Amino acid sequence: MTAFTIAFAGKGGTGKTSIAGMTVRYITEKRNKPVLAVDADSNNCLNDALGVDIHATIGGLREDTLNTIRSGSERPGGMSMEELFDYRVQQSLVEARGFDLMVMGRPEGPGCYCAANNIIRKYTDILSEKYQYVVIDNEAGMEHLSRRTTHAVDLLLIVSDPTVRGVKTADRINQLVDELNLDVRRRVLIINRITGSEGAELRALAEGYGLTVAGLVAQDDAVFRNDLAGGNVFKLAESESSAIRDVFGILDGLGIP
Repeated sequence: MTAFTIAFAGKGGTGKTSIAGMTVRYITEKRNKPVLAVDADSNNCLNDALGVDIHATIGGLREDTLNTIRSGSERPGGMSMEELFDYRVQQSLVEARGFDLMVMGRPEGPGCYCAANNIIRKYTDILSEKYQYVVIDNEAGMEHLSRRTTHAVDLLLIVSDPTVRGVKTADRINQLVDELNLDVRRRVLIINRITGSEGAELRALAEGYGLTVAGLVAQDDAVFRNDLAGGNVFKLAESESSAIRDVFGILDGLGIP
């Protein structure tokens, strides 16, 4: 079984993590299929959007495993470093209702970001065989693309805020996918936090760049109040949240299998 992989990209502050969380909710509720959620952002917060606690991160596990090897500490069953790390990664998965979560976290030491990203990519590939859907929340900006840590993606959702700069960043991300010849089968833009009539102008701007606009998501006070109360996307009532309705409508329109 090959998982259908949805990845997110965009500049910081666009609300892409919230939309990634809503996408996980959409699949669990509307498709009723198991999801592997991957927080590939070193400033991990997808777990907050999903309402789960994390007990280990890939970055932290890498450091712990390296320290175990360096100190000469006894390894369970005489495992090799690779076997020990593989075991720890499997144990680090956060299991929740309808989805599991893997978190990169903030690694320490020089050069560790690339190492942790490569590990995320490896285990996403391995674990995706056990799930029908994978949802990846990448870090802000374009670093993850330039390091080729996002690949074999069925649907790339680029998220912009309602600004010209956000749309221009989305265009640069779109161009970089082509320049790096990444395996991204489909890519679309979502413009988030629309408050007035600016949506039509921003859509026209994006389409002028050659971007496909999947839809607009309205600014939603229910999301703000939910975040302020420390809630998660599953606590947002679809009847009361325009953002949930907008995101679900966009995903419906994209024809996710």
